[in-house]
Amino acid sequence: MIATDKLSLNIPDTTKPRIVIIGGGFAGANLVKNLRGSAFQIVLLDRQNYNGFWPLLYQVATAGLEPDAIAEPLRKMFGRGFNDFHFRLVRVTGIDTVNKKVSTIIGNLAYDFLIIATGTKSNYFGNEQLKKFSLPLKRMSHALDIRSQLLQCFEQAAITRNDSIKQSLINIVIAGAGPTGVELAGALSEMRKYILHRDYPLVDFTRMKIILVEGLDRVLPQMSLQSGTKAHHYLQQMGITILLHTLVVSYDGEIVALDNGEQIHTSTLIWAAGVTGIIPAGFPEKAVQRGRILVNQFSQVWGLKDVFAIGDIALMKARQYPNGHPGIAQPAIQQGTHLARNLKRLLKQKPLKPFRYFNKGTLAIIGRNRAVADFPGKVHLGGFFVWLIWILVHICYSVGFRNKLLVISNWVYRFFTYQRGNRLIIRPFLRNNNEKEQEFVKEYLQE
Repeated sequence: MIATDKLSLNIPDTTKPRIVIIGGGFAGANLVKNLRGSAFQIVLLDRQNYNGFWPLLYQVATAGLEPDAIAEPLRKMFGRGFNDFHFRLVRVTGIDTVNKKVSTIIGNLAYDFLIIATGTKSNYFGNEQLKKFSLPLKRMSHALDIRSQLLQCFEQAAITRNDSIKQSLINIVIAGAGPTGVELAGALSEMRKYILHRDYPLVDFTRMKIILVEGLDRVLPQMSLQSGTKAHHYLQQMGITILLHTLVVSYDGEIVALDNGEQIHTSTLIWAAGVTGIIPAGFPEKAVQRGRILVNQFSQVWGLKDVFAIGDIALMKARQYPNGHPGIAQPAIQQGTHLARNLKRLLKQKPLKPFRYFNKGTLAIIGRNRAVADFPGKVHLGGFFVWLIWILVHICYSVGFRNKLLVISNWVYRFFTYQRGNRLIIRPFLRNNNEKEQEFVKEYLQE
């Protein structure tokens, strides 16, 4: 193993202005893309070496798609035609805004312009037990963990004769009825209806419970009342139990306790109930509000003219968005594109232009042939036509030509065969807190 004290970021010296970007998601990747051919040195830092299409992460978690169908290596994306671009796989440990340096675990790097595009992480609202025992869905590794956990539970259910243990293994609780929770619940319902009874004929999956828990008064609270109501109806048609005005209080790996006193026995609690920003150390407290970095209409961080924040991490208040833009792909993509233009203006000593978000609409899919949409002009649609729109939109925004073909072929195959071909436990998931799971994984799945 190479000692870290012998490593460095190894970024070439330059006379160009250096832009350091932390985070290669929608915002960071679109910023780099639109800086192509500019007179900057661009350095991209990230803890993972790929850009993912995160709206389809739930499909990886439910064995609908493989990881490489929704991800593309950053070095491949920004290889040819990107002169003086440098990617480093590294974790940022802090920022010194006075001396204009970024600190990482293997060295420091000076910047002329710094862009924070770190995105968000799951928010457990201070509940360490939920953080320890539940399964988040924010990264590719999380999706693979959920897939392995689900398939391991189904395998265990097939070999146990104890009805109470079997029921706990096939029960699934999802905390949070936003787009992630709703789409995940719909995908699991389709697995239950079309797939699982074929794979596990001795397990009665008509008894499988998919329970969606939401603290607010409706599903899809980020969307319109009309879309939320229609989605609620679709979910009920699919046999999903919906608990509104309800909060998850605790979970010990076996029992979910709700604030209404109800207890649910389950081996799987998926946490989709909230997010908070990933904020590097070094920012002044006044620059952080509600878990996000406060920026002006030019994406500049409060009090720091050479530091910018874009995407989900940025809190840009506007007349139509007093609490900031929604944490979805489109604002991040548009902010990355807009900031690239403003950085070029700075280089030419031209005034910056304010960001204006163009709302192209919001979509959420609830299983096969069911989707809801809010479009500009207070247009709210649902059904098969919106489902087709959802598919076309996601194919268009998928990363890379190869990935578009993979996604299309997978969806066509599943549409006509009701099959999901990726039900593989490649990397067994083992939680340190559950002795029964440890015994199963060590006994049956590990060499």
